[in-house]
Amino acid sequence: MSPNINFHHKRIYPCKGMPDKFVCLFCLSAEERCCFDSVVAPTSQLWTQKLLSWSFKKHMATLEAKAAEQVVEACVRTESVRKCVFTSSLLACVWRQNSPHHRRFPTTVDESCWSDETFCRENKLWFALGKTMAEKAAWRAARGRDLKLVTVCPALVTGPGFLRRNSTPSIAYLKGAHAMLAEGLLATADVERVAEAHVSVYEAMSGTAGGRYICYDHVVRRAEEFAELERQLGLRPRATAPPRGDAVPSFELCNRKLAWLVSSRRRCTHDAYLPVAYD
Repeated sequence: MSPNINFHHKRIYPCKGMPDKFVCLFCLSAEERCCFDSVVAPTSQLWTQKLLSWSFKKHMATLEAKAAEQVVEACVRTESVRKCVFTSSLLACVWRQNSPHHRRFPTTVDESCWSDETFCRENKLWFALGKTMAEKAAWRAARGRDLKLVTVCPALVTGPGFLRRNSTPSIAYLKGAHAMLAEGLLATADVERVAEAHVSVYEAMSGTAGGRYICYDHVVRRAEEFAELERQLGLRPRATAPPRGDAVPSFELCNRKLAWLVSSRRRCTHDAYLPVAYD
């Protein structure tokens, strides 16, 4: 392993049915990804990326897209790596040019949705722009190659002490949070569930798993909840968030694709250990 790389991994998860294989969830800075292809181990099966360094600025969006492309290229060049779960963000799905305020029912935001890069640039949403550009770059790099790519798009990652320990990306995520709150698009995902989602997706990649997966477990609907997120990050409360009242939000998040996959994997694991009684 290169001494220039500091791997910030939370946990190593054993894969079901593969006692000699492990899923490693890595978080690399863009600088570290420059040496990535020199340290891809022969037993590695899953690599994910998430930018953790610096305050996110305009030029970082381009840098993150380039780094994402390099990660996928490194996986392609490594014969033992034929599957890759890439960590994107819900921010790569939610920012649109026009909100459908005239509609009676909210528009569903799911895996088919992409954030508008022009809108992100015009509103200086650099973190969202970086996530969008990076995921698209990963898909382009994997297209037509001998590598199966799946992306997980988590909401704002939370957990005991997680926000404060990872304040830079968390604060960057909340740029434009008041608008997301008003539109019904501000959501959080517990770090343990995000890890579980990655493992579940990876284990299902030999079967039906494919494409993108939105990952969240809670939609923030009240200004008080948003204020609590700011408090956990050590931020001073910003201007009062707009009251939602009884107004129907313009958008509705949907993570049905991931929920079905995770629940089906749990059922399969349960059935493997408990006999089923038939009448």
